Amino acid sequence: MRILDCQLHSSMYQHILIPLENSAADKAVLEQIKPLARMMGAKLLLLHVADGWVARNFNQLKLAESEEMKEDRNYLKTVAAGLCKDGFQVESELALGNPPTEIIKVAEQHRCDLIAMAGHGHRLLGDLFHGSTITEVRHNTTIPLLIFRAHKR
Repeated sequence: MRILDCQLHSSMYQHILIPLENSAADKAVLEQIKPLARMMGAKLLLLHVADGWVARNFNQLKLAESEEMKEDRNYLKTVAAGLCKDGFQVESELALGNPPTEIIKVAEQHRCDLIAMAGHGHRLLGDLFHGSTITEVRHNTTIPLLIFRAHKR
């Protein structure tokens, strides 16, 4: 009976979205999600949302890709290649605009069944000044969230 339970649960999360920031927090979420993804046999979708001025106005003004966007795209490719070497099935996507909005949109478009994110542990004033991507995402999606604490700097 226990084996059957494991088999039923192993199909629970088959497509996991991992929003990356191109920061040390990414390492924390990836270290934590890899064992779960391996156990579930899940496909990983890495997402970075470029939100600089060029990224936010890229399509409307038909701008050239900024150096920051190029660096973000290369970062995603590098992280994806490392995960592929570890035996994971990985896709990556660079989105442009408002991070919470794009995270939800991409998760829904790709039919992800889990969003795994790193939290920074801001409290009260920190959330007011820095905003909270996690708060916006959790209030605007029905997709389950798994939040890992990013290591302190």
